[in-house]
Amino acid sequence: MKRFPLFAVLLASMSPLAASAQEAEGRVIYMKQCARCHGAKGEGAKEFPHPLAGNRSLPQLVRYVAKTMPEDAPGTCVGPDADKVSKYIFDAFYSPEAQAKIKAPRVELARLTVSEYRNAVADLVGSIRQGKAKSDKAKEGFGLRGEYFNSDAKRGRNPAFNRIDPVVKFDFNSKDGEFEKLKSLDIAATWTGSVIAPETGHFDFIVRTEHSARLWVNDMKKPLIDASVKSGNDTEFKGSLFLIAGRSYPIKYEFSRGQLGVRKDRKDAPPPKTTASLEWKTPHGPADVIPRYYLRPDDAPTSFALSLALPADDRSAGYERGTAISKAWVQATIDGAIETAGYVADHLTDLSGVKADAKDRKKLLQDYCVRFVERAFRRPLMPEQKKAYVERQFEVAKDEETAVKRVVLLTMQSPLFLYREPRASAKNPGDAYDVASRLSFSLWDGLPDAALLKAAAEGKLATRDDVLREAKRMLEHPRAKAKIRAFLHAWLKLEPGAEFTKDSKVFPTFNPAVVADLRTSLDLFLDDVVWSDTPDFRKLLSADYLYLNGRLAKLYGADLPVDAPFQKVAAKAGERFGVATHPYVMAAFAYTATSSPIHRGVFLARNMLGVPLRAPPDAFTPLPAELHPNLNTRERIALQTKSKECQGCHTIINNLGFTLERFDAIGRSRDAENGKPIDSTGFYVTRSGDQVKLKDAEDLAKFLAGSDEAHEAFVARLFHHLVRQPVLAYGPEKLNELRRTFADNNYDIRKLALEITAQTALPRK
Repeated sequence: MKRFPLFAVLLASMSPLAASAQEAEGRVIYMKQCARCHGAKGEGAKEFPHPLAGNRSLPQLVRYVAKTMPEDAPGTCVGPDADKVSKYIFDAFYSPEAQAKIKAPRVELARLTVSEYRNAVADLVGSIRQGKAKSDKAKEGFGLRGEYFNSDAKRGRNPAFNRIDPVVKFDFNSKDGEFEKLKSLDIAATWTGSVIAPETGHFDFIVRTEHSARLWVNDMKKPLIDASVKSGNDTEFKGSLFLIAGRSYPIKYEFSRGQLGVRKDRKDAPPPKTTASLEWKTPHGPADVIPRYYLRPDDAPTSFALSLALPADDRSAGYERGTAISKAWVQATIDGAIETAGYVADHLTDLSGVKADAKDRKKLLQDYCVRFVERAFRRPLMPEQKKAYVERQFEVAKDEETAVKRVVLLTMQSPLFLYREPRASAKNPGDAYDVASRLSFSLWDGLPDAALLKAAAEGKLATRDDVLREAKRMLEHPRAKAKIRAFLHAWLKLEPGAEFTKDSKVFPTFNPAVVADLRTSLDLFLDDVVWSDTPDFRKLLSADYLYLNGRLAKLYGADLPVDAPFQKVAAKAGERFGVATHPYVMAAFAYTATSSPIHRGVFLARNMLGVPLRAPPDAFTPLPAELHPNLNTRERIALQTKSKECQGCHTIINNLGFTLERFDAIGRSRDAENGKPIDSTGFYVTRSGDQVKLKDAEDLAKFLAGSDEAHEAFVARLFHHLVRQPVLAYGPEKLNELRRTFADNNYDIRKLALEITAQTALPRK
């Protein structure tokens, strides 16, 4: 590796007087050449309003300055001048340490984010159903419970057999061995269990059959789809619901086939066509059979899913946080409280367990409301709170139903519900209930469950071991798994609902169904690594396998039957290396017909290595391939970004992105483009100044898997996703401390999540 000059070591060894002189010289250069654009103290100016701060190392900063600064004359501040001014900038206001001296980061008081608000409302309504706090347990096994009968449900059922069905997609006239037990024309089947939402949004549930069917989802009293009485030849029936990611919802599908239209005078007549399938269309995918990994044979309680549209959270810091309050947010919380109050009133008997004719109904409903407010505030109520939020509302309301509505509206508008618990300090030590809330919001984006509140009440959340015990339990829940998956999507910069439009002439078989399959393939890979016995971060970047079904296998060159379900498939030697080369990721960072080393390089630099990059000029457009028909993609990119103004960032971007040039615009491996052999060589200059040469994607994967920079970037992103606070607010050494712990634990992703949670849930030492 090529070593960058270690001037930092020399500067550190200087006498205080010499160092002071160097600082003065650096400041003079800065004021002369830099301050007009970046401000006298790096605070920003009109042309460049952003503060001059980042996480480049000093050697990287010197290299950047020498190549790109000043903006109007790049390359004129070089040699000793670049060293001096970079050292001044770094120490005065650029580095995280310098920023901490200027304005010490702190844990900010924050409102609930969109995800936290939706989950908290669902927890609030559902967890005190019939007066009992319920904690959803992770479901065991996959599929639904299937019960099969030799009679129509209307005529009394004659059980034939029971089993667990991974999915519901059957032809009852097939040669399934057990279907031979269904000897009557009047047959029926019922599938029950629960369904887990993989993302938040509107789901279309679809039943396909030639016969009678009904479907219930999250409401076991009113069918979402009722095709029990059919007319015409319709075989497809739909119903829509809003669901929240990671939550389990009860589901029941009833099917029956009678003798309507069957020739009774012909005993040898073949049975009528009889199929049944249960499908859905997720918020950002095509219609398909509900996969087995989202179905559980165990029942789940009915859950309230707030369907209200909410304003997006602030993401200016690179992660979702609730530090900004807008009129739209305030109005949304009012609308949310109204929608929730209406739901509670409509389902009051089921939720409270108090019948309309109960003798002591008012007292029982008051007790229910006390529990409601306690769950919202995440702690027992003080006498004055009980008086204000519950008793007073029953005094002034005209009837009990109105009183309950008033309690819900008042409670859900309270800051005690809408705002997160700040981390405890010496002045505000907090208590065990604060610890419980920080735990639950970190791992579940919602309210503490019954077990957490019980632990808080019993003083069992006082130590690190206490917190880790509860965190380990919570991490195995589908809600924690959904939050970790959402983090991995953010780490990979994969936006929900992203559409990959590709040139149909170049890629005629690449369609929305393939995109959905690719996303499923990626999610199965991520789950396989994170929830395995060895959840090693390095496997995410180096694994030589991927998940394919028959449709993807045909497109990506694997030997599977056309109708094969998803399964782990070993990649060809030297072809795939973890997430950075997964076809979904490669397709996401590509143009419609060609690859995009720039998009891929930006992704690798920012997300994988944590390198800050300036936004490109507004007028930037790629060079069209048709204008340079003799050039391949690498050559066109090199031509467009060869100017000194571009090279400051594109030296990093291009040379990372070029390592993935063996993958085309849909992520297929290739050896040539436009009649020319692929050149996948590149390099990266580390923060210490070492130049790492990379000959291909395999070298890139090995480098990322072993890079302290990649480890630190991953740790920081996971911290921000779980805690939604700046990591520096927990101490200038917190990030390094967590990175070292990550390494000591063999880069165990789950242990890292537990460590972050434990260190941020407990009071500050």
